[in-house]
Amino acid sequence: MNKKQRLELTWIGKDEQLHLEPRILIEDPAKSYGDKNTENMLIHGDNLLALKALEQDFAGKIKCIYIDPPYNTGNAFEYYDDGLEHSTWLNLIKPRLELLRNLLKNDGCIFVQIDDEEQAYLRVLLDEIFGRENFINTIVVKMKNIAGASGGGEDKRFKKNVEFIHIYSKNYKVFKSFQNLYNLTEIENLVEQYRVDKISWKYTSVLFEAGVKKYVLSTVDGEGNEIKIFQRINPIYKSIGQIIKEDKISEKDVYYKYTNKIFTTAMPQSSIRIRVMDAIKNTIDMTDLLSIEYVPRSGKNKGILYEQFYKGEKLRLLTWLSDVLEEKNNVLYKKDLQGTYWDGLNLNNLTKEGSVEFPNGKKPESLLEKIIYMST
Repeated sequence: MNKKQRLELTWIGKDEQLHLEPRILIEDPAKSYGDKNTENMLIHGDNLLALKALEQDFAGKIKCIYIDPPYNTGNAFEYYDDGLEHSTWLNLIKPRLELLRNLLKNDGCIFVQIDDEEQAYLRVLLDEIFGRENFINTIVVKMKNIAGASGGGEDKRFKKNVEFIHIYSKNYKVFKSFQNLYNLTEIENLVEQYRVDKISWKYTSVLFEAGVKKYVLSTVDGEGNEIKIFQRINPIYKSIGQIIKEDKISEKDVYYKYTNKIFTTAMPQSSIRIRVMDAIKNTIDMTDLLSIEYVPRSGKNKGILYEQFYKGEKLRLLTWLSDVLEEKNNVLYKKDLQGTYWDGLNLNNLTKEGSVEFPNGKKPESLLEKIIYMST
């Protein structure tokens, strides 16, 4: 038995070696535009030769790569043939991926967008070139809006409205996590949608007055750092409905006026909460509102003095609406962490987006904006 056997994708011509001559990139001043200090480049030419030319100055220096290779859909476009024999397509994509890997920094990542025609084979090829251990995610991204009841246009198949983006790191061990991406929904629309869908909206209480702060005692976190515990004397709670009547304002106005005071309660599995609960046993009335002050050692409040509130016998944590909101242009949006399905991209009039007409295969600027933001 051959001990060198491994799991891999094979095809006719895979082992044929390309011999590429080094090329030099030559600037065309007549086509240069904008600030030269940005070091931006738009390269005209065969992308395999262009990638080879980039190796000399940029090998191991690129943080993020996004590519949109031919999908091999079987169509013939004006500038290239997108209906290649399968092994021919693989022979074209393989050396380009190998050069792209050479360009990546050790903590860099690559995004490769494709549709369902070749995505499975591409994934196996990426496993082989980048290492399966360096796979990060596959994003499913909505790229078309389907309207109407017609089933025509794609013979026996469903109409295609999604594509796939395979994401790989060069070295997963040193790769740093992406910036979080969020779906944003205007708060007023979200609350109304909850009503329509008969879903319970949790943020219905307002800590109108937090009460007088009275120091009770201190405990420590897992590293021995102080946690100060305070009793809150005579706090005042109100419901959103109560404030609408008392202030004679709309529900939307309540969310905007009392953003930082609206809360719900939760039962987190937190070591801090357990330490506080143990510390105050038989010391104060457990039905009171308590607050604590400490310096977190991790998370978004790492290294700063942070205040938390607990309520009731089980010390339910007050979680604030403001922590899950984002304000843009004086409008409040609820933000929800985005996962591996991306929707909501601007797909209208995409052909003319950016004042550049490109009728087939153009990608939304908002998609590239997401990728650049999350990677840098």
